[in-house]
Amino acid sequence: MDEPTSSLSIPEVERLFAIVRRLKESGAAIIYISHRLNEIFTLSNRVTVIRDGAYIGTKETAETDQQELVRMMVGRSLSAFYNRSFGAASDTLLTVEGLSKDGVFEDVSFSVRKGEVLGFAGLVGAGRSEIMAALFGASGFDKGAIWLDGEKVRFRSTEEAIAHGLAMVPEDRKGSGLVLSNSVGFNITLAASRMLARGPFIDFRKRDRLIERLIGRLGIKTRSPEEKVSNLSGGNQQKVVVAKWLATEPKVLILDEPTRGVDVGAKREIYAVIDDLAKSGMAVILVSSELEEILNLCDAVCVVRGGRIMKTLSRGELSQETIMQYAAGAENRAAA
Repeated sequence: MDEPTSSLSIPEVERLFAIVRRLKESGAAIIYISHRLNEIFTLSNRVTVIRDGAYIGTKETAETDQQELVRMMVGRSLSAFYNRSFGAASDTLLTVEGLSKDGVFEDVSFSVRKGEVLGFAGLVGAGRSEIMAALFGASGFDKGAIWLDGEKVRFRSTEEAIAHGLAMVPEDRKGSGLVLSNSVGFNITLAASRMLARGPFIDFRKRDRLIERLIGRLGIKTRSPEEKVSNLSGGNQQKVVVAKWLATEPKVLILDEPTRGVDVGAKREIYAVIDDLAKSGMAVILVSSELEEILNLCDAVCVVRGGRIMKTLSRGELSQETIMQYAAGAENRAAA
């Protein structure tokens, strides 16, 4: 089973785990591949760690812990894994008021400041990605208003959003983020062609310098910028998608499930980039189903359920229990 829970809701994951346990009891041997350590400790008897294509070691699950596995996977301790600086955010950069789309999301309001990482948490199907697509001009909305850097805007295409300083890393990197048949360099500069133009022509020296700089900044492992992006690992493909949008020099960067299906080493590198972007004054919106990411990277969190923001939590209010209460509707039952 190769990353079988990557797109499943929590109830679906629980049902899958029950199936896995029944298979074990019936005598089936199961190889379970996952980047989610809690799943490894829940299901496995032994854990084998592979890093950069090389065998690192095998441990009895009952005789190891997350700290040891992370050291084996990335070569450093868990305490160095999330490295947000949490500096002071400054002026409000993006404000959304009453954004609605019939049958999809309703009355969505939030703001994000320069230097801030605003999280969007919720169960699969809660409507987070649909809200971001409308914000980015990839789909429409029926009501509401958006202000960017003090200017009221409504993007009718992604090109308009990019021109105004928005960028979005989609959750489906292969279907929406990359042209798999083309090169690493082509993909990195795909959204920034206008910035690289000199009259009707591309400035190839400027293009090559940009590609080299972003490959280095994100630690993309590739034999050359001309290598097909389809040849890269999932983690390196994801870093190419992030590089593509950083090439546009955005004011606001939307990251929709940026570490889905990538290895722990690539996760750590993406987290470091998020911290650097926030420190540089960029506003970052992080949509993630990984609660540990939300808790460790975000300054504040909007919890979405059924297309509505049920609660916006400050950093001091964040906990897994509180987020899940609002995401699953448990706060209503508790109040009753």
